[in-house]
Amino acid sequence: MKILSIDSATEAASCAVIEDEKLLGEITFNYKKQHSVILMTIIDNLLKNTNTDINTLDGFVVSKGPGSFTGLRIGMSTIKGLSQGSDKPFISISSLDALAYNMAYTPGIICPILNALRGNVYTSLYEFKRDALVKLTEYHIMSIEELLALIEKQNKPVTFIGDGINLFKEQISNSLPQTFFAPAHLNLVRASALGELGIKKLREGKSDDLYNSAPIYIRKSQAEREYEKRTGKSIDE
Repeated sequence: MKILSIDSATEAASCAVIEDEKLLGEITFNYKKQHSVILMTIIDNLLKNTNTDINTLDGFVVSKGPGSFTGLRIGMSTIKGLSQGSDKPFISISSLDALAYNMAYTPGIICPILNALRGNVYTSLYEFKRDALVKLTEYHIMSIEELLALIEKQNKPVTFIGDGINLFKEQISNSLPQTFFAPAHLNLVRASALGELGIKKLREGKSDDLYNSAPIYIRKSQAEREYEKRTGKSIDE
C-alpha cells in the first residue's frame, strides 16, 4: 500500500509518501509560510521527487487536529479534493496521536503539548503498551497549570513533546521532577508519523466519510466566541 499523508495543524506544514513499511520521502517546512501558499507546492515537489503519480496512490492520511483552525481546514479540504478526484479513500488522524507516536516505546507517560494560546495547550496523555500507542485521556485544551496538576496524580515519569515545550519548559521542569523533553527535531507533527498510523487503519479497511469528516477543534473559533459575547447566544441556537 502506498499513501500520501499531510499535516497542517500547526505553523509547520509536512507531507510524506509511504509505501508499505518504507518512507519514500518527507518534506517539513516550518518557516513563516502560510499553508495556503506552501502546502500544494511541497506536495507537488514530493510526488515529483519520489516519482509518484497521484493515481498510483492507494489512499491519503490527513491531520484532523487539534491545532490551527485555518491550517486544519486547508489540510482537510486538500486531502478531500485529492481523495474525491482520484476515487481513493482517506483517513484522518489526530495531530496529538502523531506527536505521541514520535516517541514510540518511550517508558512512562508521553504528553504532547501544542500551543493553544493564552497560556493553554492542546494535549492528551499516552503510554506504549504491548507495542501499541494507548490514549489514556481524551483530547483537551487546558492551562499548563491544570495539565501539571493532572500529571502529578499519575506518579510516573513523563516525556513532553510538541511546540509547547518552547513556551513552558522552565515551568514544567520546576513543577515535575520526573520530567524528560523530546529533542527539538521531534517536536513538530511529522507527516511520516501521521502516515504510519493512518496506513495501518487503511489496511484494515477503515476510512473517513468524504462529506461528514471534520477537524477536531476542541474549542470554538474566535468568531464564534465574539458572537456569543456580543449577543449572549450560542452560535448553535
